[in-house]
This record gives sequence, structure tokens and C-alpha cells, in this order.
Amino acid sequence: MTRRPSTRRRTTRRQSRQDTHIALGVVAIAVFGLVVMVVNWLIAHWWMLLVVAVLAILGGIGWWTQRTQWAQAQAQPLRYGLAQLDALSHRQFEYVIRDLMNRDGCTDAVQVGGQGDLGADVKATDPLGRRWVIQCKHRRHGDRGAAVGTPELQVLNGTGRPVHKADVVVMVTNGKITQPGRAFARQQRLHLVDRRLLAAWAAGSRPLWELLSALPSPRKPSHLS
Repeated sequence: MTRRPSTRRRTTRRQSRQDTHIALGVVAIAVFGLVVMVVNWLIAHWWMLLVVAVLAILGGIGWWTQRTQWAQAQAQPLRYGLAQLDALSHRQFEYVIRDLMNRDGCTDAVQVGGQGDLGADVKATDPLGRRWVIQCKHRRHGDRGAAVGTPELQVLNGTGRPVHKADVVVMVTNGKITQPGRAFARQQRLHLVDRRLLAAWAAGSRPLWELLSALPSPRKPSHLS
């Protein structure tokens, strides 16, 4: 024989549903009352809405302006003037040379200068597959500083190709290079970027390999060849 639910149990369930409906009704009334209060307050203080709208518009304009300026800066090629280069520290100068090589298309350009660098401050591979090793000599006083001479170039010559396996070995300075140093560089097929050539490279848009002469042949075919 099936037992029917007791009358007390049915009454309890009905009462629970009624309580739930009442609670929902109270919440709905409270929410409606809050909305009415907010609307009435906004109507009474309409000028605050105007202030908020103006601030939002100004904020949007400022954000859009900054975003546009940032996009324009990203689209412009990297350029440096000599005054900017002279003001750098030696380590910053190395990073700038790395960035200029990267700008020119050497996507693997890396700064490696530091203790035990064996004459290499920047390494890179150009779009033609040639491996570059660059030593940087920053002079705080520019062309009034000590000129780069044969001893520095001898160190670079001793490691550029034998140790670092470079195709192109370069000395870059924002200062001067002595005449004996230039003669040594020609004998040893070292490439020199002095203050004059650095100014043209850093402030222009041509890659360094278009400004240097007597470079080795490309290692791989390219649209640049």
C-alpha cells in the first residue's frame, strides 16, 4: 500500500514557496526603489552627468592622442644625432649599436660586451648571411677624446675572425681613429666607423653595409643582392 505524503509536509512545501516568492518580491521592490532614487538624484544633479561626460570625452581624446603618437614613433626608423651618442655611457653606446644593426635588418643582433668579451661588443648576422663582430669605443668628449689606435685594432683583429668567426670585423667609435690605426685596418681587412661615418649611419636610414666598402661576398642569396 502506497503511503501518501502527509498534509503537514504538503503545507510546509507550499509555505516555503510562498516565502520564496515574498522574498523575491521584496528584493524587486527594493531594487526598483533604488533605481527610482538614483534616477531622481541624477535628474536633480544633471550637471554632474555633464561633468562626467566631458571628463570621459577628454580622457578618450588624451588616450587616442597618446596611442597615435606611440604608433607614429614605432613607424619611424630609429635615428640618433651625435650629441645623443656623445651623452651615452659606454654600455649604452653598445646597446645603441645593437639597435641600429637590428634596425637595418639584423634580427639576431645582440650586445655581448663586458668582462671577457674578447673584443666583441655586438654580434649580428645581416640579411645576406654575413656574420658581423663589432667592437665599440665610446669617447665621452667625442672627437676631443683619445683617438682609437693600432693597439685596440690589434686586439679586435686577433679575435674577430679566429675566435668569433666573423665575416665582417668592425670598429665603431664616436671619436677619432689614428692614421697608423687606419693603415693597420686596411692591411688586416678591418672596417672602421669613425665619427663622420657614424653620424651618417645613425642619423640616416641606410644600413651600415651600404656605407662600407670592400665587404665580403654574401653567404646566401637575398632580394638585397
